[in-house]
Amino acid sequence: MSLTFLRTALACLALVVVATGPAAAQMVNLKADLKGSNEVPPITVAGSGQVTATFDPATKKLSWKGTLSNLTAPPTMAHFHGPAEAGKNAGVLVPIPNPGASFAGEATLTDSQVKDMMAGMWYVNIHTAAHPAGEVRGQLLK
Repeated sequence: MSLTFLRTALACLALVVVATGPAAAQMVNLKADLKGSNEVPPITVAGSGQVTATFDPATKKLSWKGTLSNLTAPPTMAHFHGPAEAGKNAGVLVPIPNPGASFAGEATLTDSQVKDMMAGMWYVNIHTAAHPAGEVRGQLLK
């Protein structure tokens, strides 16, 4: 009887180990507070916004939702940029299609993009006709 119990216990333990392996990696929540003062160089505008994102390490999928308010004009473009720390500029990594007062999207990232994003080296930049280099910006952080 005890040998049967031991085998059953080991089988259950094996199932727990498999179920909590890489496929069950925890989602990572990220956020960017968008303001003109975060632009490089900083600008003074009434506009603001927020982007919340979820990253799934198992699939390398980044999903995001954003809201914008009080911009000088409708957004013309929006992007995730990097790698760059706050106060520095970098190139476009992932476009944000169809930005508006609210927007959402997703993208599958490369290993290099994941590394930089998780290190806090990505930012979100929202561009308008009045501020083509960017009207509001925020670092994407955990």
